[in-house]
Amino acid sequence: MIRFLILLVIASFCGAIGAKLAGRNTTGCLTSIALGFVGAFIGGYISRELRIPDLLIFQGIPILWSVAGAAIFVILLNMLSGGSRN
Repeated sequence: MIRFLILLVIASFCGAIGAKLAGRNTTGCLTSIALGFVGAFIGGYISRELRIPDLLIFQGIPILWSVAGAAIFVILLNMLSGGSRN
């Protein structure tokens, strides 16, 4: 149970940082968690395809790739929705 809560906190931080890098100023806690998990999936996929190693892993989550993936996901969402919502 503690490990799951730690994963949620890490995902929340990764999602919030990724959203901030992509230009979104405000995200809620659940949105940040979702962005962190989606970012981990996208970032992990990109790193595997490009054969780039994970540089910073904590509790099984590649932190840098999660942040990068979350930023990419927010940028794609902003493009699809027609702009940035701060």
